[in-house]
Amino acid sequence: MTDQKITTELFFERTGLDPEQVETVVNDALHNSDDGELFMEYSQSESFAFDDGRLKSASFDTSQGFGLRAVADESTGYAHGTELSTEAIKRASQTIQAVHMGDSGSLADAPTQTNTNLYTDSSPLNEVEFEQKVKLLTDINSYARAKDPRVRQVSASLSGSWTAIEIVRPGGERRRDIRPLVRLNVSVVVGEGDRQESGSDGAGGRLGYAQFIDPENWQQQTDEALRQALINLESIPAPAGEMNVVLGPGWPGILLHEAIGHGLEGDFNRKKTSAFAGLLGQRVASPGVTVVDDGTIIDRRGSLTIDDEGTPSQRTVLIEDGILKGYMHDRLNARLMGHAATGNGRRQSFAHCPMPRMTNTYMLAGDKDPEEILRSVKKGIYAVSFGGGQVDITSGKFVFSCTEAYLIENGKIGAPIKGATLIGNGPDVLTRVAAIGSDLKLDPGIGTCGKDGQGVPVGVGQPTMLIEGLTVGGTGA
Repeated sequence: MTDQKITTELFFERTGLDPEQVETVVNDALHNSDDGELFMEYSQSESFAFDDGRLKSASFDTSQGFGLRAVADESTGYAHGTELSTEAIKRASQTIQAVHMGDSGSLADAPTQTNTNLYTDSSPLNEVEFEQKVKLLTDINSYARAKDPRVRQVSASLSGSWTAIEIVRPGGERRRDIRPLVRLNVSVVVGEGDRQESGSDGAGGRLGYAQFIDPENWQQQTDEALRQALINLESIPAPAGEMNVVLGPGWPGILLHEAIGHGLEGDFNRKKTSAFAGLLGQRVASPGVTVVDDGTIIDRRGSLTIDDEGTPSQRTVLIEDGILKGYMHDRLNARLMGHAATGNGRRQSFAHCPMPRMTNTYMLAGDKDPEEILRSVKKGIYAVSFGGGQVDITSGKFVFSCTEAYLIENGKIGAPIKGATLIGNGPDVLTRVAAIGSDLKLDPGIGTCGKDGQGVPVGVGQPTMLIEGLTVGGTGA
């Protein structure tokens, strides 16, 4: 079934909405506006959580609704509701008139069309029976506990969603997308005596459940979570001070996402609250540093066929060989800055306004052998995985905690360390990149980004990277 048939059935045939009436309401509501749209959404989601040897929770949810937006200059009027009816949309149109439109807005052109499909339109929720999903979590628990007698707790969760959207603009322009999303997480706690440590691993993407239920894949995830936990069980307190830090490939790109990526979103730069504001065309990073945001990667968690304004996703070069080349834009900020929209207008749901957000943001590979990078460090830290962190967008200052890290001593990986935090300034860190590995890796599909109270799925990635003179917080001598 095509996307058009799916959305026609969900938003019009099922609800009784008349397409021509909807188009008339949208035309009237956005008269004299500079931009805007009707965003309709239908979503089904489910989640399962297994802990302490039993299924703790299982949920299923269906939601639907619309958001009607009118934009005039910098002002936005937005109203949303869960009732898909002409009357409800008319009431919303009256609400957004609170935005002063003036006498003659200049309506922005509609986004270009795309025939690209980056993921299946099939629902993962219907792919596997309920019993198989529960059995998967049960099997993970049994497998982990049988692997090592030090395993004290196993937690596993499985979640999936299927979302259909249709965007209606003045003049009857329509854009549609069908978005699947799944994720499997495994967490293991191990202990010896009074000491306990944990490890975790996750994977996901815009695809079905099949590969996650494959024993080869979930056993690999469980092995990885157990490996991390056992390594942490042997960890020693992290040292503190300024030292060279080698970041591993893949998930450590979350530091790049938080400390640098947010500062390259259009709204912060238009308002000049980003550390990167006004620096287009200038050197902001070491030579060799190239950072892109790419929403076009097949089946990836952060990918989108179109964004939540209808703009096709694209690959946007943000920093090229150390030079700032561009920002990530939604339609509003692109128009006000005189730039082109980049397909980064995203919203958590129909109840939220779109704003510039990342998709899959990562640093391109360099030409250094990762082993050679490690051998070049006499004393430092090798950070393989991160947990939580905090970032100040205006200053670029960040603090990130390492969930797996090691000492580097005379070019060799040494003892695992616990309690290490990386402290620095995003723009400054970019200038301290001394070596970039050839081993670019994307994260396994677990990222969720928060901004202004909205969460959206994202991807991150990077190759092995050496940063010189980074501050490390720790509890060791």
